[in-house]
Amino acid sequence: MAEVLVYVDHVDGAVRKPTLELLTLARRVGEPVAVALGNGAADTAATLAEHGAVKVLTHEAAEYGDYLVVPKVDALQAAVEAVSPAAVLVPSSAEGKEIAARLALRIGSGVITDAVDLEAGDEGPVATQSVFAASFTTKSRVSKGTPVITVKPNSAAVEAAPAAGTVEALSVSFSAQATGTKVTGRTPRESTGRPELTEAAIVVSGGRGVNGAENFAIIEALADSLGAAVGASRAAVDAGWYPHTNQVGQTGKSVSPQLYIANGISGAIQHRAGMQTSKTIVAVNKDPEAPIFDLVDYGVVGDLFEVVPQLTEEIKTRKG
Repeated sequence: MAEVLVYVDHVDGAVRKPTLELLTLARRVGEPVAVALGNGAADTAATLAEHGAVKVLTHEAAEYGDYLVVPKVDALQAAVEAVSPAAVLVPSSAEGKEIAARLALRIGSGVITDAVDLEAGDEGPVATQSVFAASFTTKSRVSKGTPVITVKPNSAAVEAAPAAGTVEALSVSFSAQATGTKVTGRTPRESTGRPELTEAAIVVSGGRGVNGAENFAIIEALADSLGAAVGASRAAVDAGWYPHTNQVGQTGKSVSPQLYIANGISGAIQHRAGMQTSKTIVAVNKDPEAPIFDLVDYGVVGDLFEVVPQLTEEIKTRKG
């Protein structure tokens, strides 16, 4: 069976959930070979093997932390040349899509971004995409070279599938461009204790109807009762009520959780484009004509200041 390269997104050896989802998808089209780079790369092996990696190619070097994406592209190019894979899978983060685009250009291949599913085809992997603000679903395959495909988080369930996970050192020669853009400083983001927005299984969002930064405490309380991430509409972040890093929408982050709860959000196309592929959508809005109700699985016409606290208390009661 052909091998499929999976780029590993990790933090000092702790593998992030989107990578484990990629391993599940990779097993549909071949044998997963993980590529782990940077500090703690070797520490990823046990987790990757548990989730189906037959091999783990590792390379640690200061360049991965000191410079932007080019060193990682150099390493993936080296992995492609060493393995001759059937495809290369990369998480669909902002950095992941830049890595994928640069790699595809380097190796003369086509690239597919933001796939939501992957299946084997007679002429190579077939990717499913949700396009035009999720109005259409398309199936595509790369017709030239080794397919490079980025996959949205929450597109597949994480499945354990123990494999050998043999660790092999990857030989990498950095290009002249690798040191072209240096990282001059880092500021740790203050932890909220909540899951990362784009990776969360549940997202609770607030919009214009929340009517003030101080009222987002109601949204946060509901999110915390569910172990969810907190999102916000563009109107809310533009008003300064919540950080731009939490914006869901076409100009913010795209999310695809199992459950999305929209509170006080009208449902403009800009917002819908960022959350329309959520598995189950619930909306609370006092306007029965709000466009969001055309999209939802469950809708509550009511004042969020009455509905959301009751919902939070009911969830806490049922959790005991």
